[in-house]
Parts: sequence; structure tokens; C-alpha cells
Amino acid sequence: MSIKKEEIKKIAHLARIKVSQEELDQVEKKLDGIMTLIEKMQEVNTESIEPMSHALDIDQPLREDKVTEKDIRDKSLSLAPHADKDLFIVPQVIE
Repeated sequence: MSIKKEEIKKIAHLARIKVSQEELDQVEKKLDGIMTLIEKMQEVNTESIEPMSHALDIDQPLREDKVTEKDIRDKSLSLAPHADKDLFIVPQVIE
């Protein structure tokens, strides 16, 4: 499958990319190479291949879920410009 220059111009217009006449031949060659590679990859038989989430068979090490900081609510509320009981008071942003 090859991409014609008219299609490249249309795609460039839709993407709001300026492609000069000099660049058009280079873009056509590059896109032609990409499409050829895609066609080759589609020819590969992947029926017996199980889908995977990552190319490497590794596990993500997870840390233990534990509290590492003490409760700083009172300290945070004391720094707020306006607070009422346990709430931060902020200006209205929606009318």
C-alpha cells in the first residue's frame, strides 16, 4: 500500500502541518517505508502468541502499604488563609 502525494497534502492540511513541495518527496518515501514495514509485520503469524502487557517478563516490586507520615491536618489548616473546623474555605469559582 502506498500513499499518494495528494493524500499526503490532504493529511498535512488536516493536521495543520505545512509540507513544501521539496519535502513532499521525502515524506512520501518515509511514509512508503513505514507502510511497507506495517505490511511485513501483518504477515507474521501470531495465532499461538499470548498477548502480554510488557515486553519483558518482570514483576513490579511493590512496597508495603503503611502510614509513614503523622496526621498533619491541624498544621495544614493553620496555614490556610481561611478555615472553619476541619474544612478549607476557598473562594467560589462557579457562578
